[in-house]
Amino acid sequence: MTNRGTITRRRFFVGFALMPVLAACGGARSSRSPELVAWPSQDRWPPIFYQASPEAQEAYRYAVAHPEILQYFPCYCGCGELGHRSVLDCSIEEFRPDGSVVLSRMTFG
Repeated sequence: MTNRGTITRRRFFVGFALMPVLAACGGARSSRSPELVAWPSQDRWPPIFYQASPEAQEAYRYAVAHPEILQYFPCYCGCGELGHRSVLDCSIEEFRPDGSVVLSRMTFG
């Protein structure tokens, strides 16, 4: 494994470990709140995404690109009563067939 791979992996894990601390889980999504739709393949993200820290942005990008990995990381931010089973659930609400992704409002607070 290259040094760059180790650094990238370490940054990812540190970023995800800090996300609940930096942006504590908020309440459930309000029916009046617009969805946070992103088009990752076009690098189009909702405005609130750009207000997040660079580490949080990187974590969201990783979640979109690697859901098959994040589904195995348990969520410890206390949102299990909302049905969250993993860190992926804290980041992504839905992967849509058209390629868009609905980001979870949880980590935006």
